[in-house]
Amino acid sequence: MKAIKIAFAAVLASGLTFTAMAQEHLKSLNPNYFDNETAAGADFYHHVNRGWQEAHPLTPEFSRYSQFDVLAEESQRRVKEIVTNLSSTNPEPGTVAYKVATIYELAMDSVRRNAEGAAPIKADLEKIENTKPEGMFDLLLWMHANYANPFFSAGPMEDLADSNVYAMYVSSGGMGMSDRDYYLSDDPANVKIREAYKKMVEQQMINAGYSKRNARRIVTNVMKVETSLAEEAWTKEESRNITAMYNPRSFAELKQMYPAVDWDRYFIETMGIPSPERVIITEINTVQRGNDLLASLTDREIKDYYLWKYVAQAAGRLSDKFSDTAFEFSKVLSGAQEQRPRWKRALAATEGAMGEAIGELYVAKYFPESSKNYMKELVENLRVALGKHIIELPWMTSETKLKALNKLNAFKVKIGYPDTWKDYTTLEIDPSKSYYENMHNVSMWHQADVYSKWGKPVDKTKWGMTPQTVNAYYNPTANEIVFPAGILQAPYFDPEASDAENYGAIGVVIGHEMTHGFDDQGRNFDANGNMVNWWSAADAEAFAALTSKLVDQFNEVEVLPGLNANGEYTLGENIADQGGLRVALTAFLDSQRKKGVDVDSEAALIDGFKPIQVFYMNYANIWAANTRPEEIRNRTMSDVHSLPENRVNVTLRNLQPFFDAFSVGEGQPLYRTPESRVIIW
Repeated sequence: MKAIKIAFAAVLASGLTFTAMAQEHLKSLNPNYFDNETAAGADFYHHVNRGWQEAHPLTPEFSRYSQFDVLAEESQRRVKEIVTNLSSTNPEPGTVAYKVATIYELAMDSVRRNAEGAAPIKADLEKIENTKPEGMFDLLLWMHANYANPFFSAGPMEDLADSNVYAMYVSSGGMGMSDRDYYLSDDPANVKIREAYKKMVEQQMINAGYSKRNARRIVTNVMKVETSLAEEAWTKEESRNITAMYNPRSFAELKQMYPAVDWDRYFIETMGIPSPERVIITEINTVQRGNDLLASLTDREIKDYYLWKYVAQAAGRLSDKFSDTAFEFSKVLSGAQEQRPRWKRALAATEGAMGEAIGELYVAKYFPESSKNYMKELVENLRVALGKHIIELPWMTSETKLKALNKLNAFKVKIGYPDTWKDYTTLEIDPSKSYYENMHNVSMWHQADVYSKWGKPVDKTKWGMTPQTVNAYYNPTANEIVFPAGILQAPYFDPEASDAENYGAIGVVIGHEMTHGFDDQGRNFDANGNMVNWWSAADAEAFAALTSKLVDQFNEVEVLPGLNANGEYTLGENIADQGGLRVALTAFLDSQRKKGVDVDSEAALIDGFKPIQVFYMNYANIWAANTRPEEIRNRTMSDVHSLPENRVNVTLRNLQPFFDAFSVGEGQPLYRTPESRVIIW
């Protein structure tokens, strides 16, 4: 224990304190939204959020509307103002402002896009149709180099075992729906989605100029290929086993395993790089199925599959017929009744093309340096608190605790925006060309940017999100936590709100991302971001026993009649939610002690609530949401995050400080006996 305390001293020595002025009134929380008829110990989520839900009914545009969406809408409004103002400045051709404004204007020009119809893709569809038997492999290379990843996918990414270099990965690919169960399950809801998908494929091919008869043939062949791929696809639970997806092979072994592909030509002609000496195969059996299909399908079946993959990637960049058809499928999948306004879709496309260029303008206008400094102090307070938790863990041995503290101390922190902005000088945007052609050029530019990194050291200063994104993340290969400016708004973050509100919101988010470094996937990476087993066998066994109990807690929750939550698939996020809550509370209480505040005193009350109550209430508040039944099913099938209600109610049932704060005891629905609770971090 003494050695652990010495190792932890580096964190404690920072001496950073949270100095925001104490508040007497709620700011991020609205007391009018509280449902006092629902006891906190019965349903804390609705106790806090019932009024918010009633005040924010779902409009036809949304399948789910949440506090995240409130911030996203505000971020969109700001970005729209930035982008539309660029046009009014009459920017010089070739400048970043000109490129951003032109992309947005092309996306908004429905008259031109509808007049063009499927014309921008006609030549490419004819290329697929007219390919001779001897040219079928050339066609595969052309598809992979330009448009889609039929049968399998490949590309460079950080080597999980040595995060300073890039490795070449070969992975599964080619399914149009996100989960194998959509193809294979006979559950009525999945059958409905499958039939809607087939209907969409048929109509999109008609939109592209095919007869109904030919479109139906294409549907048959597409479903044959994609269903076969789904049969060998990993389940979503299996896909969380990151160590099982790391299968290094020599280039010679790759060629022997999957002979239907000329791999020497593949790397040269799709990526412009020489054949790598070594590859990492993520799902050996799934890639094998892709290889077998390439070797056994007829040319007609393969062409029909390619035609659909091509049209699917192009649809959002063509006429309203294509976007309307795609939305009909989305309605079945998510329950949304109305497409997002055109300006939102155009803005999303523009941000996808030149997000950092827009982000640079965004932070200059909306993210003060004071907010960044405030966040730095919060992060360091959370780092200290997590260190305390690691030291006090009853289930972890001292040797492994030292390694955990070393990883914690090595966390890199990125707040607001990158230090170096992406250079878009070589990106060409030409308003004389169609929107589809320009967006394809954007895709090729970004793809070339990725491939250009091959053979170079990994740049760990890069960001995986734009500054205006309302989200945050932990990156295990860089051992970093990242908080874009977009999420640093109320109710998540407000320098004028009480300490209790900020720690219960952005504090928990910080703790959540930190805990990801020690969840069921993040724990596989060391302080340098390399996939290394730094755990003793006893510690790994103890961790597995605890996480198994947490899986069971979520599995027992019925989210819709006959459909339960998936505790295994959401395990990482559930671990992080609980860790974030526990660590943020410790950091909050430490900050108050440093300021001489007695959180249990009457003087510390905030609009009549104890600060610890406010802490938990704002945690519940940030997950306020309304969700359609279709979207509940969709997210349960495909989202690694638990539903908002479960992120609150199921997680809190393990925490004694929550029970104490709201006098939750035996006989109340949320109460869980001490022996049935799970505490991990």
